[in-house]
Amino acid sequence: MPSNTSSKRINGMRAKIQRFGGVLSGMVMPNIGAFIAWGLLTALFLYPTGWVPNEFLATLISPILTYFLPVMIGFTAGENVYGHRGGILAALVTMGVVVGTNMPMFMGAMIVGPLSAMLMKWVDSKLEGHIPAGFEMIVNNFSMGFLGLILLILAYVVFGPFIEAINMFLSAGVNWIINHRMIPFSSIFIEPAKVLFLNNAINHGILSPIGVTQAAERGKSILFILEPNPGPGLGVLLAYTFFGKGDAKSSAPGVAIIHCIGGIHEPYFPFILMLPQMIIASICGAVCGNFIFQAFDIGLVATASPGSFFSILAVAPRSDWLPILLGIFVSTAVSFAVGSLILRRHKDDPVDVSLEEAKAAKDAMKAEGALKAAQAAGGTLDLRTLDHIIFACDAGMGSSAMGAALLKKKLETAGLYNIKVEHISISKLQQDTPFVVCHEDLEDRARLSAPGAMIVTIQNFMSAPQYDLIVEMIKDARINKNEETGDVKASDYHGGVLIKKNIILNNAPVDKETTIRKIGQILVDSGYVTEKYVDGMIEKEEVFNTAIGNSLAIPHGIESVIGEIKNSGLAIMTYPEGIDWGDGETVKLVIAVASAGDDHVETLGKIATTCESEEAVEKILHMSVDEIYELFK
Repeated sequence: MPSNTSSKRINGMRAKIQRFGGVLSGMVMPNIGAFIAWGLLTALFLYPTGWVPNEFLATLISPILTYFLPVMIGFTAGENVYGHRGGILAALVTMGVVVGTNMPMFMGAMIVGPLSAMLMKWVDSKLEGHIPAGFEMIVNNFSMGFLGLILLILAYVVFGPFIEAINMFLSAGVNWIINHRMIPFSSIFIEPAKVLFLNNAINHGILSPIGVTQAAERGKSILFILEPNPGPGLGVLLAYTFFGKGDAKSSAPGVAIIHCIGGIHEPYFPFILMLPQMIIASICGAVCGNFIFQAFDIGLVATASPGSFFSILAVAPRSDWLPILLGIFVSTAVSFAVGSLILRRHKDDPVDVSLEEAKAAKDAMKAEGALKAAQAAGGTLDLRTLDHIIFACDAGMGSSAMGAALLKKKLETAGLYNIKVEHISISKLQQDTPFVVCHEDLEDRARLSAPGAMIVTIQNFMSAPQYDLIVEMIKDARINKNEETGDVKASDYHGGVLIKKNIILNNAPVDKETTIRKIGQILVDSGYVTEKYVDGMIEKEEVFNTAIGNSLAIPHGIESVIGEIKNSGLAIMTYPEGIDWGDGETVKLVIAVASAGDDHVETLGKIATTCESEEAVEKILHMSVDEIYELFK
């Protein structure tokens, strides 16, 4: 077994590779939409070989490839390093390498972009504190102008030709591999690297820049399909579907749909990591599929992202559709066959339930410990007012998007509707970001970018126990928000929907709007909603009278203010003498509702059922606070 020192070195090297891969993919991934637009433009209108050739529209293809896409990558690379200012300078310098060469300069953009921004950041740090008051704008503009001019000339005269030579060398190497028909064996390196979550770095940081050069010369490139091919992963998941055990067997079909239709590959990586021998199935499937791609000389006109059937076919020439589908099918079949043999060899392995339970308990304790550490590191963050959570991963599109969706659903299920959950690249984190969720390997980068944030680290984006703990932590903070003053006690909360202090009996009659604003303010003061929600309750009455008969009114907000709900909650007021609610309705029982989605419909339905007759409402009017609380809690 390797020593602890060796393990630390391996893990450290792996983390550095992942960080470098994240930097590369972070330059390209935000611009994938533009690449897809260019790919579709090329596939459709390229003259004379496109799906619907159009010589006029085809004139857009070359300028976008030569100028727009490299400049956008350069801008993104610079922005990742030094914000908008770094992005502007990087875009300018990228133009130098673009104009100074005769090929699409993606690699040049990925080199000079971040370097330019780093130099701009360094210059600004040297000038900081030495600029006379009132001269900040002119100094900032001219410092960028002078530095931009110098770097622009260097890029045009020196960097451009130098990077072109490197690109030509790499392209020659790739062409040698293609000419010697060795492309299929590239998957021996690509598939294991994918499983280490370096898929975006490989595809967008290495294969795509060289593939674009090939596509410019030949109209398509086989490099674009080597990493996105969903066949190997689909075969592995099908093998687990038929021959797996336990949770792996039951979850594999759903992951297969996400993988091949949604094009997000990360969810299948754990299926290989839990049984490392399965990487052999993935490699065999990919190599066999690549042989088909190579035999039929297929290629894509642009990068395919995400790696689904649809995105691959969208950027493929029509003449290549059948061999592409054949290659994907062969990849799937071979991967399934090899994976099935491997799983069947392990079918008699004992399933240690207690071990699984112990692992779950360990994960839960680890998650709780990580959460407590995050709370301590988060310092003064007030979870009672938290309205924004950032989910960060290398590229900000695959893993983090899934994790953000899962956490958002859990928050909404708990009635926490007003918390926005956003997924971004970790390079986009801002210093004032309040709350961050990221993979544990990215914690150092997150801490560097957002030093004051509460940072919760996870291992598995699909099933992290931290999600439930985050929800409980926020709910606890809000339930006990006024515990010190005695306004809201956790013992009175009972799930947070209704508290006794929000039941006010025997009120003197006032007008309808005053009543709504008064009961709405109770929801505000108890932490259920914001002030805007109360305005939404008034707007609701203008389009729909919330008196529903039986002397009952259920005022609630219009759909546009659902986001102002912090927690699902109720407030109840009785008016024995009655209030004119308009449209001939007299109301004696007013129940204000703050909930959303299915909860909203369910809550209104339960109230209507409880107050199904005049007699039922009249009985409520004579109840005590404790009795009404027991009825509606």
